Amino acid sequence: MTAQRSLLRTFQRRSFPWAAPTCPTTIEPEPAEGTLGVDYDTSWSRRYPARLARAALLDWVSAPAVRLLAPQRIRGLDRIEMLSGPAIFAPNHVSHFDTVILLTSLPDHVRHRTVVAAGADYFFDKRWKAHLWSLTTAAIPIERTKVNRASADLAASLLAEGWSLIIYPEGGRSPDGWAQPFRGGAAYLSRRTGAPVVPVYLEGTREVLPKNARGLRHAATQVVFGTPISNVTGEDARRFSERIEQAVAELADETATDWWVARRRARAGSTPSLRGPDASPWRRRWELESRIGVPKRRDK
Repeated sequence: MTAQRSLLRTFQRRSFPWAAPTCPTTIEPEPAEGTLGVDYDTSWSRRYPARLARAALLDWVSAPAVRLLAPQRIRGLDRIEMLSGPAIFAPNHVSHFDTVILLTSLPDHVRHRTVVAAGADYFFDKRWKAHLWSLTTAAIPIERTKVNRASADLAASLLAEGWSLIIYPEGGRSPDGWAQPFRGGAAYLSRRTGAPVVPVYLEGTREVLPKNARGLRHAATQVVFGTPISNVTGEDARRFSERIEQAVAELADETATDWWVARRRARAGSTPSLRGPDASPWRRRWELESRIGVPKRRDK
């Protein structure tokens, strides 16, 4: 026992090179390099072994599970057949289930070459979460609260390499089902790289997995792809972002009515706003249910 204690004390007093070197008290130590958040290295998740595992997971596990739990009606695939290169998919965001629904709705040749912009403060704050989301959805960390050059450079470089990108312009999930103001991330990346933006409208995912819910529910969903749009010469990111939000609003109107009514309203400038009425919470909820209907669901 004495020998073991002596060995333990020796191990505890180990010094360089068996332990990290100490820093002289007269020198200011350099800050440790971050390995999480926006500093997390996701390059491993885009190598062939990880891509193969992710493709098997999406095609053989996620897609059948989605068809069983949240059967989706996919519309507008003909509008993205013309895409010959990478694109930026910009959907509304009401649930963490949005990413799975959208990924499993994309054509195979796009799905397996798409990364997802995820909040660095939420999905990359712990190592196990960073590993999980990088592997399963090819997520990359994006700073949501402020402009971060590293995040923008990573997204732009991946678009240049031929990867498509899913980015939620609202920056976070809707608190009540209505959209939040669109930020300029998708517009900025499109202007910088030349990649077109595909507006996408998702419906029903909030019924499957509401915010702060403890479990999944059975509900029908819809995914509607819009016509790709590009930046107009001389148009700034703010104006382009407004056009993206308007395009998603027109898809929502098309889902609630039909293509012809939505086109007429869009031409007349009377498309209902994605953000809902400026009213009390109960009135906003009532307006939302009146617009999209309350889907029948079976709690699981």
